[in-house]
Amino acid sequence: MIEAQGIYKSFGNVNVIKGIDIHIDKGEIVTIVGASGAGKSTLLQIIGTLEKADKGNVIINGQNVSKMNQKTLAAFRNKNIGFVFQFHHLLPEFTALENICIPAFIAGTNKSNALNKAKQLLEYLNLTDRANHKPSMLSGGEQQRVAVARALINDPAVILADEPSGNLDSQNAKELHELFFKLREQTGQTFVIVTHNPDLAKMADRTLTIKDGKIESNK
Repeated sequence: MIEAQGIYKSFGNVNVIKGIDIHIDKGEIVTIVGASGAGKSTLLQIIGTLEKADKGNVIINGQNVSKMNQKTLAAFRNKNIGFVFQFHHLLPEFTALENICIPAFIAGTNKSNALNKAKQLLEYLNLTDRANHKPSMLSGGEQQRVAVARALINDPAVILADEPSGNLDSQNAKELHELFFKLREQTGQTFVIVTHNPDLAKMADRTLTIKDGKIESNK
């Protein structure tokens, strides 16, 4: 499902990723842990094609995304990868329903079909009564669930999450973590999650520990 081969990345004179190789199977939930500055988020961004490695290859679903041009890569990312960040990044001027639909519209999905899918996701996430609320009218947990729905709208094979529960209280964090596992059971999606949350790390199928830009353990 996901292969990262010989990944190196530097910013200026700072070597952030120093030769990482990973393999993640379809349907796995893998967490990435490590101290701040270890390279976790950079690795996730490289896997998600948001950042380009200086050296090495990333292969997703058998396709070497490192070799794609920007236009092809953008289309691949939109269709195959969903992102959930610590900060929900919802657009404040749009409703929950409209925010969820944005990736579908970018993909060229018919408006009616996109709206129907978004409404199904809202129902699935117990947010139907929040469909027409703008982000400022939603709680932190609701905002993050809308962000998850947005990540799911195009049925991506891979969900990448960077500290998704970092801004949530313990109860909302627990519910979000349980949601990821529920989704995996029902859809077979693959999750790669950067986290400082020890409870989430323990729940995962496998945890990659990064130290100084290298994989220290993989279990």
